[in-house]
Amino acid sequence: MTRKTGFAVLMAAVVLCCCVLNFYQTPAVAQRRTGGQPPFANAVEQRIQMINHLAEIKELLKEQNALLKEQLALLRSGNLKVVVTESQQR
Repeated sequence: MTRKTGFAVLMAAVVLCCCVLNFYQTPAVAQRRTGGQPPFANAVEQRIQMINHLAEIKELLKEQNALLKEQLALLRSGNLKVVVTESQQR
């Protein structure tokens, strides 16, 4: 191995070590960066929040289904009149 090749391999190893060590963090440093809070919310709180959102969605779906039933009943009754007008924006 020539001297230039050895030096190039040594420099590549140093750069590789620096890159690997750059990603290493101690747990104390990681907690200081996040303010001591865990990165995710409490799982129980998340479940409660999801259940509340699902309950809201369920109520909205009930309301939407009721509106659709009313519209369908109106269509089936035959009492629906459609009025078409031409816009004058041309």
